Amino acid sequence: MPNSIPVDKLARLIGTPGCPALLDIRTDEDVAADRHLIPGAARRPWADVAAWGGALAGRSAIVICRRGQKLSHGVAAWLRHAGVPAESLEGGTEAWRAAGLPRVPEATLPARDALGRTVWVTRARPKIDRIACPWLIRRFVDPAAVFLFVPPAEVEAVAERFGATPFDIDASEVFWSHRGPLCTFDVMLEEFCLATEPLRRLATIVRGADTARLDLAPEASGLLAASLGLSRLYADDLAQLDAGMLLYDAFYRWCRDATDETHNWPTNRPKPGT
Repeated sequence: MPNSIPVDKLARLIGTPGCPALLDIRTDEDVAADRHLIPGAARRPWADVAAWGGALAGRSAIVICRRGQKLSHGVAAWLRHAGVPAESLEGGTEAWRAAGLPRVPEATLPARDALGRTVWVTRARPKIDRIACPWLIRRFVDPAAVFLFVPPAEVEAVAERFGATPFDIDASEVFWSHRGPLCTFDVMLEEFCLATEPLRRLATIVRGADTARLDLAPEASGLLAASLGLSRLYADDLAQLDAGMLLYDAFYRWCRDATDETHNWPTNRPKPGT
């Protein structure tokens, strides 16, 4: 179908830095019947597309409704009129659900700010979990999420004053933090219903590096070394987060696509005398 994308192709895009903006434009009635989001999708009112569509300038978009029919095709057409390359998801959320692909329960998402973003706060000078969790959130939950890094003693007070959600801190009442042997990344995978095989593999690496259990995965030592190196390269926490996003993009793609690949060098070199 022209100007549309099948669910399997979208599933390959989600979690990658080049994923288009995912716009859930279902009616309130449809959302009430199924309060789940395709990973990384943000809700937008379909009737107001002429007002908010211009904010997508410079990006491409995939528009999602319940069945991939009039609403998503109409909104996608409006966006293309505004100069935004846009496609409709074939079959909509019903096709996504039927394919057994991950869906994020809307109830697990923190409240959004006036600009529609989730806001999170954690301790300054992040190393592993406090970079891995923002990567997971921006790639699979809320691409526009805001992260505040503050002194450890101020995390809970900043959370209260600024309406932010605290994560990865040593406080028993904080929901998004370590639980027993699990690190915060593990907890987010489970709560957001994102525990796919590649992300579970990545979670094991993160847990091994973050909890000094390097025996959990051979790659944990490499993640720890790279994370400590980034913390020495960057004095600014947000600059370190930006650099860390690329690091986790690479680890995720290895977990998803390249675990069976080996490095053989040199290759195809002729034997002496041949």
